[in-house]
Amino acid sequence: MAEVAQGTQQEFWRPPSPTVADAPVALQAVPSLVTACSRCGTEFLIGSRFCHSCGSSRLQANDAAQSDNGFASTIWRPIVGFAQIAWAAWRKIEFPAWLRYLHFHEIKSWIGLPTASLVAFMIGLGCVAGALLVGLLTARNFVDWQAIQFYRGEWLLAATAAFVAGILLKKTSSRDSD
Repeated sequence: MAEVAQGTQQEFWRPPSPTVADAPVALQAVPSLVTACSRCGTEFLIGSRFCHSCGSSRLQANDAAQSDNGFASTIWRPIVGFAQIAWAAWRKIEFPAWLRYLHFHEIKSWIGLPTASLVAFMIGLGCVAGALLVGLLTARNFVDWQAIQFYRGEWLLAATAAFVAGILLKKTSSRDSD
């Protein structure tokens, strides 16, 4: 190890600031950012986008640095604005009173199933509806009729699996075990 330390050159350290000849190159490589807050005058921390004292945004002088916010200004802000307008309009609509019976928690308390079993039950009902809707297809020959019956059988098999999963996910209550 001592041999490595003896073989080093004397001038291994360089000053951190560039020389006068390298100054234009150094300024072009680093994007120019405002170094002090325009609101309170506090110097920004390195790499920060907001002032740590007052919270104001750091202004960027370089156009390349501003292009990073292109997504937010061109795409995201109009979407957020539209969503806020749509939410305000949605809140003004008065729905019928009977619609509250279709809430998930209302159905859950009415049927008396836990959440996982109720979700499996709803999937099973959807599969039964799919089996009924496959029956609306018209068959032109025997091969088409067989394909429709095969699809109906698959829907009913999926419904059976969902109902069995709902039964297995149901928690037993204390009065059922007595």
